Amino acid sequence: MSKGPGLFIDIGKKAKDLLTRDYNSDQKFSISTYSSSGVAFTSTALKKGGVHAADVATQYKYKNALFDVKIATDSSVLTTVTFTEILPSTKAIASFKVPDYNSAKLEVQYFHEHATVTAAAALKQNPLIDITATLGTPVISFGAEAGYDTSSKTFTKYNAGISVTKPDASASIILGDKGDSIKASYVHHLDELKKSAAVGEVYRKFSTNENTITVGGLYAVDHTTTVKAKLNNHGTLGALIQHEVVPKSLVTVSSEIDTKALDKHPRFGLSLALKP
Repeated sequence: MSKGPGLFIDIGKKAKDLLTRDYNSDQKFSISTYSSSGVAFTSTALKKGGVHAADVATQYKYKNALFDVKIATDSSVLTTVTFTEILPSTKAIASFKVPDYNSAKLEVQYFHEHATVTAAAALKQNPLIDITATLGTPVISFGAEAGYDTSSKTFTKYNAGISVTKPDASASIILGDKGDSIKASYVHHLDELKKSAAVGEVYRKFSTNENTITVGGLYAVDHTTTVKAKLNNHGTLGALIQHEVVPKSLVTVSSEIDTKALDKHPRFGLSLALKP
């Protein structure tokens, strides 16, 4: 694939990952293994509240195709097939879920030196169609997305965004919810390896005059341990510590507390991911 401005979903992704990734209030355990033929197996068990769930996923790469199959405890089977370079600078992703036969979806992504375009549609009689386009360079990009429901002949969404990325910082502004909200974020890396960073995000919803300001950070204690924290203007404080027990195997402990209601019990989450 050519190096260009990236996909529309990449706008603001660095800030979103810093403020949301690995934060959870559930108990999760996963273990991955690899066979000699190159097939990867991942088993995951999750306890969310009083509900238990589990799934088994396999991944296999053959030439320019990547096959992913996930079997869950609710008897559903999700299959995703990704094809790269069927045409120059093009990627195709097909997915379907059994027994939900209306879930079949096809997405095509095209990458150019100064533009990326994606089109996705559900494979049914009256599909939902999503289209995104991004123009620019890896440093600065402008993007937009739109969703159209062919059954009701209405737009389900239309959003726009701009992103500026430099070696030590990135900033983005996204106009979302059909123009009803705006989100601005900024990430600044504190070291050359980008293992420590500070992040700030401002979100405003015009219809409700709701404002949410969130600040956070990531700090590398050493080469195996990192800590993250975030706080918003509503008083929600989140923190986590992640430790690499052995290479690629991570233990993550996270917590969330409402600083305006300290009498409430904090929420804790535990995640263990083991990989060979």
